[in-house]
Amino acid sequence: MDFSLNEVQTMLADSIEKFIANEYDFDTRQKHSESNLGYSEEVWKKFAELGWTAVPYSEEDGGFDGGPVDMMVIMERLGRGLIVEPYLANIVLAGGALRRAGNSAQKSEWLHPIINGELQATLAFTEPQARYDIANILTTAVRDDESFIINGSKGYVLNGGNSKLLIVPARTAGNQKDQHGITLFGINSDTEGVSIQGYETIDGQCAAEIQLTNVSLTAANVIGEVDGGFETLQLVIADATFAISAEAVGIMNVLTEKTIEYTKNRTQFGVPISSFQALQHRMVEMYTACEQSRSIMMWAAMAVTENGEISAHAIHSLKYQICIAGTRVGEEAVQIYGGMGVTWEMDVAHYFKRLTTINLMFGNADWHLDRLANLSDP
Repeated sequence: MDFSLNEVQTMLADSIEKFIANEYDFDTRQKHSESNLGYSEEVWKKFAELGWTAVPYSEEDGGFDGGPVDMMVIMERLGRGLIVEPYLANIVLAGGALRRAGNSAQKSEWLHPIINGELQATLAFTEPQARYDIANILTTAVRDDESFIINGSKGYVLNGGNSKLLIVPARTAGNQKDQHGITLFGINSDTEGVSIQGYETIDGQCAAEIQLTNVSLTAANVIGEVDGGFETLQLVIADATFAISAEAVGIMNVLTEKTIEYTKNRTQFGVPISSFQALQHRMVEMYTACEQSRSIMMWAAMAVTENGEISAHAIHSLKYQICIAGTRVGEEAVQIYGGMGVTWEMDVAHYFKRLTTINLMFGNADWHLDRLANLSDP
């Protein structure tokens, strides 16, 4: 079987790699992360100009008809560059919901500006009591004549502080954990009753807590069918899980490469520590974990259902592997570097922080292993 990239995918990979090498070194990344926005507007506009933000969308929506392999190519390289620009929040989460469930008017108003880099958006799906259960929703949307009145709160909303568009799942019917009765709403962040508290996360990204108090919306704000938003939400989260897994593969490879290079230059007892057999064994295990993760990622990218979605079996398998391997690679890198491996000035520490965060996003190892064990049809 041929696992090589096609010509377009190779060009996409090369363009991202060149951008990171020439314009996005670690010091530049830190400046962007520590700015008021937490990213660079100029860099984000360049992402759009280069077409990276359009890759996952259909030609009808203004995109390039990219699939899981194209997303894998992008996210793995963004991981290698430790990019802080909100690709996941805008393109995978918010854009993923709109491309699946948005009508033509909503795509014109929201999706096209997202693709063009003109609108910041996110999917505000996480609630304090839910942990990883995306159906566990207490935010309510109650009909009031022709309107919906929304009340509730969302936590750890990626890019929430910068987003002008919030896509919010709310319960319009059923009980707290029912899959039926969830509706997606598009809410402008300046709508009355919306309160946003932004903050910086441990991995240098931005997130927010959002409070919704008697927010009044019309039917025009409903994305997809009333009570039928769970399937869209589920598919979008699966995409996001695959995306951050590919990002993690890029990070793990960088940590392995940097650790090997460090041991060649660091001397002890008059010789490079790379000559120590115990460290050689540990670095081989790091490399093996990276290759295993890459193999499962590639399998997941090809394990697409008849509907064009990555299979649930592949998603759970991949994220479980990423969690286990990511912890192993990150901890080994920091331990071999020693105390300097966790200092603010070292890029290794920031790669480790991002990898640790990814391990907890969209389900940890135990959660995905449990879901994998309970799948009736792999």
